Amino acid sequence: MSTGPTWAAIFDWDGVILDSSRQHEESWKLLARENGLPLPPDFFRRSFGMKNERIIPELFGWTRDPQRVRELGERKEALYRELIRRDGVQPLPGVRQWLDTLRAAAVPCAIGSSTPRENIDCVMDALGLREFFRAIVAGQDVTHGKPHPEVFLRAAERLGVPPARCVVFEDAHVGLEAARAAGMKVVGVATTHPAESLRDADRVVRRLDELSVEEIAAWFGAGTPR
Repeated sequence: MSTGPTWAAIFDWDGVILDSSRQHEESWKLLARENGLPLPPDFFRRSFGMKNERIIPELFGWTRDPQRVRELGERKEALYRELIRRDGVQPLPGVRQWLDTLRAAAVPCAIGSSTPRENIDCVMDALGLREFFRAIVAGQDVTHGKPHPEVFLRAAERLGVPPARCVVFEDAHVGLEAARAAGMKVVGVATTHPAESLRDADRVVRRLDELSVEEIAAWFGAGTPR
């Protein structure tokens, strides 16, 4: 009798599946220019992995009015999607190969990201990646942003796999912290931050296809899932 998958994979989005950091940074700059608002030094690195609901009032200090925060956040994401449609985007090297490998091994996959669902949908369909993921948990689906573990716990729930048998793939420090808080294994992807700064991860890679299903299955005392 089947006891279900040995483990499940939960992926952060930007910085793991694709790199649209240039478009994100540019969309913040366009938003600031439109509204005559200042951006703090090193704003993009410091905000990486945080939800707009935290970035705008806490990091940027633009406003604490909830409606205005929401308006600014929605406009920023609309600008981002305009840039994506104009410029296009590609998955990071090794992503499609790793997703093919996981699908062949019947490892269930989900997205767990603070990114708005509209952004994920915009890119997912453009890249033809939707078939690889059984579940998507986006920014609108959670109350608490990373480093709170809610986004990963919800992804595990939707996959029907216990958190202790999930592996998170993350590039951001707040994401690593969230994965640990969720009781999950975590692979650090050195796209946004240097590999040496991701030491809290169980494994650090520069591209996902450096990994093997057998290596990760061994973390759970099992061979390749069937």
